[in-house]
Amino acid sequence: MQGKIYTRTGDEGQTRLLSGRLVSKEEQRVEAYGTADELNCALGLARSFLIEAQAELADPLRRVQTEVMTLASLLASDDPAQWDRLPHLAEGAVSRLESEMDDMTEAMPPLDSFVVPGGTKASAQLQVCRTICRRAERRAVALAASEPLAPGLIAYLNRLSDWIFTAARYANHLAGLPVDGWLPASPGTSNE
Repeated sequence: MQGKIYTRTGDEGQTRLLSGRLVSKEEQRVEAYGTADELNCALGLARSFLIEAQAELADPLRRVQTEVMTLASLLASDDPAQWDRLPHLAEGAVSRLESEMDDMTEAMPPLDSFVVPGGTKASAQLQVCRTICRRAERRAVALAASEPLAPGLIAYLNRLSDWIFTAARYANHLAGLPVDGWLPASPGTSNE
């Protein structure tokens, strides 16, 4: 028989970290791992939007989701002694993201403007994921300024946001859509 999903701990605005310490839900660590959780959900939505032409992105997105879950668990622990007992990001995860970005970028025409998010549902949702990833990175950086953080998390989030941006472009490329580019207008002119 399964246990109950509710604990009632949150009724007073508190939650427990993986170390067991009771903290306010407004603490930086809770905000950081909560933002990583939000990113994971948004990535799942992006994956559900993939069309047949974009199917090659399904497995990499699923892998990234598991890495974001790992990252969230490390953010949820305030006890450095506990980190060795938690899942870790794979050795070389950042360099793998870089290599995959390089492969996707090489398959697309060069980028010569800023990108206006849109195109396919998957691509548009991936751009939302990129902004959530950037927020997760900002939350992790703020947390690291005052508390210990498992090594490599900030670098992974930084590279992941670039990977997501590239995957969003690639999703549109696979669907045969050109880049919807934006170039800043000269002063006194319009972009319309």
